Amino acid sequence: MKARVLVTLKSAVLDPQGKAIEGALRSLGVHGIGSVRQGKVFDIELDVADTSKAESVLKDACEKLLANTVIESYRVEFLG
Repeated sequence: MKARVLVTLKSAVLDPQGKAIEGALRSLGVHGIGSVRQGKVFDIELDVADTSKAESVLKDACEKLLANTVIESYRVEFLG
């Protein structure tokens, strides 16, 4: 089973890297972008076939290592 975990900063947390990307895009002449928030993407292959077990494994991985849940949120998507 394959899954994708998307980790992003919570909306109340300032994102200096996103602001730097905004500035860089403007300086490169890219217009029409209001704001940028950056994040992380993890593509994961699991050794389990049961979706509820996979969700449990991924939640454990996110809360222990992949996301800092104090300042970040995460979302899990299962891929084809």
